[in-house]
Amino acid sequence: MPLFTTGKSFIRELEKSGALAVYAPLEGGFEGRYQRRLRTNGYTTFNLTARGLGDVAAYLTGVHGVRPAHLGKKTIGNEAMVGPVYFVPPIAGYQLDNLPANSKGLVLWIIEGFILSRQEVEYLINLPKEEPRIKVVLEMGGERYFRWQPLTQAIEAA
Repeated sequence: MPLFTTGKSFIRELEKSGALAVYAPLEGGFEGRYQRRLRTNGYTTFNLTARGLGDVAAYLTGVHGVRPAHLGKKTIGNEAMVGPVYFVPPIAGYQLDNLPANSKGLVLWIIEGFILSRQEVEYLINLPKEEPRIKVVLEMGGERYFRWQPLTQAIEAA
């Protein structure tokens, strides 16, 4: 990879396919360069990890309930012993509502994507088709150099 990269082919491929599978060197650094290129081209990036997502569709596009860790404390009253449920707005929907006026869209940069099931990856492939302002970059593993391919090709190969 050259010392300086414009990232134009990466951005073109992301705009064309909507969802990319990324393989990056494990020592890191390359992801930040491409995220910076996305931001300079008018996209807003949101980083999250695939670990602990639970139901991907509910977490990204639907209101979902969470229970904070109870830390050994028990509630007294009519609620469950593990504590109350707090309802959280959808992450992607909230980010889309708060996009700057001149933004091209939202790029969800998800790390550790190799732990997701095939059904969850298929949902991420279809998400940009449902909401065109959302693009998905899913880190699928390590490689000796930074490379990407459409997420549909990555799931076919697996």
